[in-house]
Amino acid sequence: MKKYDYLIVGSGLFGSVFAHEATKRGKTCFIIEKRDHLGGNLYCENIDGINVHKYGAHIFHTNDKKIWDYVNSFVEFNRYTNSPIANYKGELYNLPFNMNTFYQLWKVKTPEEAKEKIKSQIEALGIKKPKNLEEQALSLVGTDIYEKLIKGYTEKQWGRKATELPAFIIKRLPVRFTYDNNYFNDKYQGIPNGGYNVLINKMLAGVGTEVNVDFFSEKEKWMQLADKVVFTGKIDEFYDYQYGKLNYRSLHFENTRLEKENYQGNAVINYTEKDIPYTRIIEHKHFEFGKQAHTVITKEYPKEWEEGMEPYYPVNDDKNVSVYEKYKKMSKNESNIIFGGRLAEYKYYDMHQVIGSALTSIKKEFNE
Repeated sequence: MKKYDYLIVGSGLFGSVFAHEATKRGKTCFIIEKRDHLGGNLYCENIDGINVHKYGAHIFHTNDKKIWDYVNSFVEFNRYTNSPIANYKGELYNLPFNMNTFYQLWKVKTPEEAKEKIKSQIEALGIKKPKNLEEQALSLVGTDIYEKLIKGYTEKQWGRKATELPAFIIKRLPVRFTYDNNYFNDKYQGIPNGGYNVLINKMLAGVGTEVNVDFFSEKEKWMQLADKVVFTGKIDEFYDYQYGKLNYRSLHFENTRLEKENYQGNAVINYTEKDIPYTRIIEHKHFEFGKQAHTVITKEYPKEWEEGMEPYYPVNDDKNVSVYEKYKKMSKNESNIIFGGRLAEYKYYDMHQVIGSALTSIKKEFNE
């Protein structure tokens, strides 16, 4: 008889939700985690009383009341609203593109004036069938918004010229003709009081865990430990890269403690010009309305993913998607392995979507 009902590889949101729900249903679960902490990319490192989002800014937002109520059943969320600012050559613009942005760009004050300005720029370009990301963006928002607020940021993010990126990356660009700086349209938004570690620790109360464990160093041993394995790592690695490696974009973070109360007045400022190597600066205390006498900022640098780096964003182009489909087909034949989460499903997920996916997986597993 196996020691556990479920071995869960990875303690990010998918693994943590699955473990919590399976335990609630009377099953025994054990989580192993490659890093030296639980929580996956949600993990917050406490630096002198400030919760620093160690793997980039995580802002919870959803329109799904059930998922909002679900996360709030573990920890109450604050009222943080994401209102990022773009810095282009020292000029500041509100994001997402809204009437404040248009006033900053053109001094227009009415929606009609803003619409006319954008329309005239689009018409002057005469792009009928966008062949790449640059043409797609220009055909949606015109020259000024593209040149100042999209081009440099996107090229840094992807490490390629916008003319070399496929048009489908930008299906639409949210343009608002109201004075509204709230980045997300979702009804519910916030950060857990005390940071994301509180959320993960509450989910994993009563679940056995072990950190600093590389599943692949003793794969057979771990596979024998439980009746079923919930795998949340890279699906191509699970299958020994037999169809080749999937590509990702990675990130590099530089943290700095500053002896000042307030560095930039906002949690997130994007740097949209190409010549500045980082895409944004995050000032973490603003996520939780901190009043500390000092602050911690993080510069975020996009990188091409290489072995040994953290894989963050799947590169969902045709080549990678066709490789993933081969691995997915193999995974469908597994009777005692459940694949879930961003890396196992090779999919960019927001947090509420990961939780939804994990809850769907639980319902399927328990025939509910």
